[in-house]
Amino acid sequence: MKTYLPAGEIVNTHGVRGEVRVLPWADSPEFLLDFKTLYIDGAPVAVESARVQKTCVLLKLKGVDGIEAAQALRGKQIMISRADAKLPAGSVFVDDLIGMTVFDQTGEIGVVADVWDMPRHDVYIVKGEREYQIPAVKEFVKKIDVEAGVMEVVTIEGMASDAD
Repeated sequence: MKTYLPAGEIVNTHGVRGEVRVLPWADSPEFLLDFKTLYIDGAPVAVESARVQKTCVLLKLKGVDGIEAAQALRGKQIMISRADAKLPAGSVFVDDLIGMTVFDQTGEIGVVADVWDMPRHDVYIVKGEREYQIPAVKEFVKKIDVEAGVMEVVTIEGMASDAD
């Protein structure tokens, strides 16, 4: 498992004192508020303050004290340390799902190639001999074992993109 995980992107500046606007890649922007240290380009950066504004997080990072310094960070990816992250029970990082081997009632069907964030629930894109779109709900996803890198699902007619 990776030590650092992508958590968002700096999309703009905010104000003139060096704050940056981050588009978080989490279920909710509040997730990023608990981190005291973030990582940019592999280097740790202390968080001086963080607050949610609509769907983004406004961050004041140590050493980023003006608009010019903040502008230099636009487009940069924010990473978090896995050790600092506290997920709710039953939740997993999307990064841990990518590449996971998927089995259904007939055997191995492929690997998780992507996770689509849809309004009602995520959809796992599994690629093998066929491509499957599997809703991330208990009815279809029976087991996720992050340590073993294995997912057990139930597939039904119509989930495979090339199904009749």
